[in-house]
Amino acid sequence: MTSADTLIRSHGVATGQMWGSVKKAMAPQRTGRVRRAVGLSIDVAGLGSAVGDVLEIKDPRGNDHGGLVEVVAVDGSVSRCMPLSPLTSVSPGAEVVSTGGPQQVPSGPGLLGRVLDGTGRPLDGKGPLTNVRMGPLEQGVPHPLNRQRVDTPLSVGVRTLDTLTSIGRGQRIGLFAGSGVGKSTLLSMIARGTEATVSVIALVGERGREVREFLEDDLGPEGLARSVVVIATSDQPALARLRAAFLATAIAQQFRDQGQDVVLMMDSLTRVAMAQREIGLSVGEPPATRGYPPSTFSVLADLLERAGAGSHGSVTGIYTVLVDGDDHNEPIADSARSILDGHVVLDRKLAVANHYPSIDALGSISRVATKVTTPQQKSDAAVLRTHMAARAAVQDLIDVGAYVPGTNKLVDAAVACEDEIKAFLTQSVDEESTAEQSWAKLRQLVQQLEAQADGNDT
Repeated sequence: MTSADTLIRSHGVATGQMWGSVKKAMAPQRTGRVRRAVGLSIDVAGLGSAVGDVLEIKDPRGNDHGGLVEVVAVDGSVSRCMPLSPLTSVSPGAEVVSTGGPQQVPSGPGLLGRVLDGTGRPLDGKGPLTNVRMGPLEQGVPHPLNRQRVDTPLSVGVRTLDTLTSIGRGQRIGLFAGSGVGKSTLLSMIARGTEATVSVIALVGERGREVREFLEDDLGPEGLARSVVVIATSDQPALARLRAAFLATAIAQQFRDQGQDVVLMMDSLTRVAMAQREIGLSVGEPPATRGYPPSTFSVLADLLERAGAGSHGSVTGIYTVLVDGDDHNEPIADSARSILDGHVVLDRKLAVANHYPSIDALGSISRVATKVTTPQQKSDAAVLRTHMAARAAVQDLIDVGAYVPGTNKLVDAAVACEDEIKAFLTQSVDEESTAEQSWAKLRQLVQQLEAQADGNDT
């Protein structure tokens, strides 16, 4: 028996833990060297790291901390890395040390009200994280047979979404729109109006100017108090932006595993795909559809499948998708739509007409709406959609004055109640509407439409 073992037996477990920490600190540390730095990638030799390991490149100027990089590919004894933080003065031969493994994720109630970067470090100036524990970034995807069914509605405080595109707890839905149509504003309305107990918000690739505005104006102190915000602005390295999305998802998963109903809001999924495109092309993947390498689409599927309902608790995922040139069939939008459980389309024509939120109710679909609404609610939503669709079919005739009143009673009722329909579909940014209020207003509107249609029959 060694002297260390005798010390542990005589002084208990605490001394043993302390001795274990001392032995770990005294253990020889393997180091590697930077072999090459080209574009976004850095080749490190001599460490024998695995994909996903986080390494630290020592600052050659002698500062305490250098830059963090993550291994994204391995070629023999060479680890190809990409930066997690801005790097300066990286040169061949620079010393590289391992941080001990993959990125760790904080979790726990101490995260509520905090703002983190893509590596989990606080950005809000409130000091270090407290009342948290660290765990692996890779939380995995729930087993498909262990997932709960999506059968409970989740109110988000936006009338059009709560009634015509109803969202369920554990659903994953996308907000599809071009730039400047109101995706971020709609997301802020959901963040304030949702009835979920915890909100996790990821701002990936956003303008740095908008971050403070979102926190102070859109989210506000009350919304921030029950939220965790993860930020990786557009100037951050591609890997930091990608890891911010997975970090926010892992935090939401950990709250879900505690049995809580979480809303995960990510702005935007497209910039996550763009970050993966940069990474894939930098490590030698061939460009495929519109320059996106094949790994982009597998990463999107992996990220989106982590949300949803688990064996207990749920993560309701709401993702903005920036469509390229207002083309809703471009590769990222098409791939996301095929994985998500519904899509909300924001229309530029509505935004130009000062119709906010600029949701195209007829073009938006929730695949779980019929499972989270009552028969009366289904009927009311169908009646409004039917009248709106009938009018949309003859809108060109109405615009040129060629439509003859009395031709279609549904169109006549929709035209007569035009102001009431617009008032129901529009909502100011600071207006909150509970699910009960929204359904009551829809019931009143449907009664007006039916009365108008009945009157036209007579």
